[in-house]
Amino acid sequence: MYNKSSKQPNSRSCFVCGRENEISLKMSWYNNVEEQLVWSELTVPSHFNSYPGVVHGGIIAAILDETAGRALLINGDNDALMITTHLELKYRRPTPTDQPLIAVGWVERGGNKRARVAGELRLADGTVTAECKANVLKPPTQFLESRAWQDEKPFFKVYDD
Repeated sequence: MYNKSSKQPNSRSCFVCGRENEISLKMSWYNNVEEQLVWSELTVPSHFNSYPGVVHGGIIAAILDETAGRALLINGDNDALMITTHLELKYRRPTPTDQPLIAVGWVERGGNKRARVAGELRLADGTVTAECKANVLKPPTQFLESRAWQDEKPFFKVYDD
């Protein structure tokens, strides 16, 4: 879809992107600075279905929540991550399992403490299967200074594919 030269960091334990989490979707995102969006190619395995051959809506929500939020990292500030306070989803059509998909995210309204982000999940031909809008907020200081985050932070890095 786009150039893969500007890859975002991943975590080791996250359900969506974690490299050491055996049930993770292991998604990777790339920045498209020119268009001010992030994107990821993925295939959701059938064990994440609801009906046979259809991705569970909760999995779609997780994919879009993460993708939209990662739009805040487009310009390379990997400390700009925020937490979702409100997520609005629209499921446009069934999203198939075991088929290539593209997740795209962008910032609708930026800010240092709060922002509005959005995203879409698309079939390979560009058909939108689901979309989201989210309000996000800078995490509380106690989270950013917590032992759990400080122990994990060195593993939030760019991994080889």
